[in-house]
Amino acid sequence: MADKKIIATDKAPAAIGTYSQAVQVGSTLYLSGQIPLVPATMEVAGEDFETQVVQVFENLKAVCEAAGGSLADIVKLNIFMTDLANFAKVNEVMGRYFSEPYPARAAIGVKQLPKDVQVEMDAIAAL
Repeated sequence: MADKKIIATDKAPAAIGTYSQAVQVGSTLYLSGQIPLVPATMEVAGEDFETQVVQVFENLKAVCEAAGGSLADIVKLNIFMTDLANFAKVNEVMGRYFSEPYPARAAIGVKQLPKDVQVEMDAIAAL
């Protein structure tokens, strides 16, 4: 079994279950799903979709940075949304955080997410 390094930072929401914020195996970083929780309060960031997407990217960024990387290291991003009508807004906000070459990505419509948020994302990064 490869050595696993657990990544944790108080700059992203604390894990609220039986998982780690991220696990690094070799140079690969597996980031757990992030919902739009503000780390300091553990409350949902705003009610509008854009505010929630921005908070999710900030949370992913904090976990990447805790592992010594950045969002630019993400090679695969999964986006889960409760309303796929928000697809264009996700692209717009993602454009603020990523530049080409973009990561591989999936955008998936789901019925419900934890704490009734509108978006969750997980990722794999190559450090």
